[in-house]
Amino acid sequence: MMSTYAIVGAGPSGLASARALSRRGIRVEGYEASHGVGGLWDITNPRSTVYESAHLISSRTTTEFAEFPMRTTVDYPGHRVLLEYFRDYAEHFGLTSLFRFGTTVTRLEPRDGGWDLTSTGPDGQRTRRYDGVVLANGTLAHPNLPTFAGEFSGEILHTSDYKSAGQLAGKRVLLIGAGNSGCDIAVDAVHRAASVDMSVRRGYYFVPRYLFGRPSDTLNQRRQLPPRIKQAVDSRVLKAFTGDPVRFGFPKPDYRIYESHPIVNTLILHHLGQGDLRVRPDVERFDGAAVRFRDATSGEYDLVLLATGYTLDYPFVDRAHLHWQGASPRLFLNMFPVSFNGLFVMGMIEASGIGWQGRYEQAELLAAYLDAAPENAAAFRDRVTGEPWPDVTGGYHYLGLDRMAYYVNKDAYRAAVRREKAALVT
Repeated sequence: MMSTYAIVGAGPSGLASARALSRRGIRVEGYEASHGVGGLWDITNPRSTVYESAHLISSRTTTEFAEFPMRTTVDYPGHRVLLEYFRDYAEHFGLTSLFRFGTTVTRLEPRDGGWDLTSTGPDGQRTRRYDGVVLANGTLAHPNLPTFAGEFSGEILHTSDYKSAGQLAGKRVLLIGAGNSGCDIAVDAVHRAASVDMSVRRGYYFVPRYLFGRPSDTLNQRRQLPPRIKQAVDSRVLKAFTGDPVRFGFPKPDYRIYESHPIVNTLILHHLGQGDLRVRPDVERFDGAAVRFRDATSGEYDLVLLATGYTLDYPFVDRAHLHWQGASPRLFLNMFPVSFNGLFVMGMIEASGIGWQGRYEQAELLAAYLDAAPENAAAFRDRVTGEPWPDVTGGYHYLGLDRMAYYVNKDAYRAAVRREKAALVT
């Protein structure tokens, strides 16, 4: 009988997986808890974490699928344009019909060399057997909720609960954290909130969306400088264009640029320079309506908004099957469990500029493995279990934070994926 593989999730990684596998004639059946394709880019998806002002932070040409360019000419399209793009992609390649929508995967259990997948949907609870399962349910859905000493008498929300600036109207807002979403929301807030503060514990590098009149991530794509040289050059360029964020109140970064994800938002610096918001230190404790900071200052707020990121979550399968180690599963190229147990993970990568094409190349590697001659597949498994894994850091020393546990350098990662694919098809 022909093998059948399940795909969990119909966002970019799930669609890329369905396209790559079906292109090789591999039978797939997809599961999506929401009502359609698009994943988090569908703001009406109950699991979506995007907000009304959300746009790409990487430019269109570095993000889109290579075989299916976007119809828009906008450099940084918003979520509505992106949702339409994914719908068009799915329809063009016949992927929509491969998914069961409104159907949530609740459990995966190994059984007789395959996997029993239990789901709940319009037809109730059902269990089906698959030869393997591709987990493509995303990395930005399960909020990271830190704990704080004391109690806050106002409202506490995570950015995953934020949809529009109307939620901030007239309120004294404290944002905790300053990632890309946090900075986007802070810019929203200055137009509607009564006041806006940002509590941060470390410094950041701010990258403008345009340099020399072009999207900044399209510059020097063909010339890969050694890490230390690139860090030195780009730091000087950024300082020339944006100034030193320390003068706006941010701490001096205790790491080099690209050792953590940069902030692609310089509007935040403009608003700091205009006095529309201010930077505060790390939180020490809550005290009713007051928040006390580690520099012995305090402020009173109506709303605390946690821009504290997300944690990986595959709640329907025991962690042992994915070889979890610390904050993430330990997988070859962030995809393959070393046990080769029939589970595969798509999209568990974060990298500046890797785009959806990088995720499609992941899916192509998986498809090549599943479709490989037995001797080539066996040689691949031997490499994974018997040789040192490729260095996908590109020589950068990433911060040892949970959110960086699955971070890669796009050039080093894509090169490694292509090498492995080439070996499988020879």
